[in-house]
Amino acid sequence: MSDHSHSSPDATAHAAHDISSHVRVYIGVFVALLFGTLLTVGMYYVHFESMAVTISIALFIASIKSFLVAGYFMHLLDEKKMIYSVLAVTAAFFVALGSLTLWSSHDLPRDSKMKTHYVP
Repeated sequence: MSDHSHSSPDATAHAAHDISSHVRVYIGVFVALLFGTLLTVGMYYVHFESMAVTISIALFIASIKSFLVAGYFMHLLDEKKMIYSVLAVTAAFFVALGSLTLWSSHDLPRDSKMKTHYVP
């Protein structure tokens, strides 16, 4: 039996470098999220004339922060193939069910007429 508890110095150095690069990415994402939170709090004190502009800016900041959380902390950036396959199946079901709905929209029971109700 061979003992795998000892690793080579090159493998240990490579693993340490790999871990330190991941830690750097996580620290960068943390700083970006901290900046986004400060920006969100700061935007509370800025008043725009239009409510649409205020909501758009708030949603833009929230979208960036949610992308960072989902992409890096939830590791969804590494799962692109699975995400696209689930999205493709969802789109196929959406098209299929929408097509069935349109196809059957004028399929009335025998000897019946479509009624339109006028509501003032």
